[in-house]
Amino acid sequence: MLDTTRFPTLPAGPGVGYKPQHFRDITTDAAPVTWLEIHAENYMGDGGRPLAQLRHLAERFPISVHGVGLSIGGEGRLDPDHLARLRKLCDWLQPASFSEHLAWSTHDSHFLNDLLPLPYTAATLTRVARHIDEVQEALGRPMLLENPSSYLAFDESTYAEPDFLNELARRTGCGLLLDVNNVFVSATNLNMDPRAYIDAFPLDRVGEIHLGGHDEDEDDHGAPLLIDSHGREVADPVWALLDHTLDLSGPRPLLIEWDTDVPDWPTLAAEARRAEAALAKVPA
Repeated sequence: MLDTTRFPTLPAGPGVGYKPQHFRDITTDAAPVTWLEIHAENYMGDGGRPLAQLRHLAERFPISVHGVGLSIGGEGRLDPDHLARLRKLCDWLQPASFSEHLAWSTHDSHFLNDLLPLPYTAATLTRVARHIDEVQEALGRPMLLENPSSYLAFDESTYAEPDFLNELARRTGCGLLLDVNNVFVSATNLNMDPRAYIDAFPLDRVGEIHLGGHDEDEDDHGAPLLIDSHGREVADPVWALLDHTLDLSGPRPLLIEWDTDVPDWPTLAAEARRAEAALAKVPA
């Protein structure tokens, strides 16, 4: 098992997902942001402005690398070329954190532009644990695994999601990324209690907490349906669920995700200030 004390950690302060249109604002005055997240697949090339900007930012901020393309839950083997490119990025960047999703997005040689859910069974547990071990061995560093946003549940599941994630962390030594908006979205869509989910979650394993916006819709029966869009401000009930989470976990690195309909910097910074205020209420 990897020695996690060898690696840097993120500060227990607000971070934002980096977007190139905010580069000048961030380098001029990033307050209150203390760290940045990038999506790995945007920085796997060999040069150009994106990597030049990232190198500059990495001199000033701890960086979290978030992957969206490994398909850790897929039935097939992980793509060795993708892993090699990811290793190259992490080797020179030396990020403070690397994370991926508990989901699958590939079938045979086809890539699906979505993060798809898994049944929580013993067979799935064995497969995902094997893939996490492969990622951590290839990168030479521990990873965090993110809880998904769900729109359906599998009848064949034999584990509750928090228990499934806890067992993965126990078997592999990985950490967890707790997306509080994903919890709220899943709880609404599947008629669960979001606070009970948080209460059952292995918070001692959490290396990052994420927040993002969601869109509201209805299913075919007129019931509420939430879509994890990352395209607007964080909803008030999600902030309230964050307060409950932080009361139990204590301060954690806290990211604002805003990936579509990206706002101007003052709007994003205002969300980060709200995250800073939430953290300030929690005893260290």
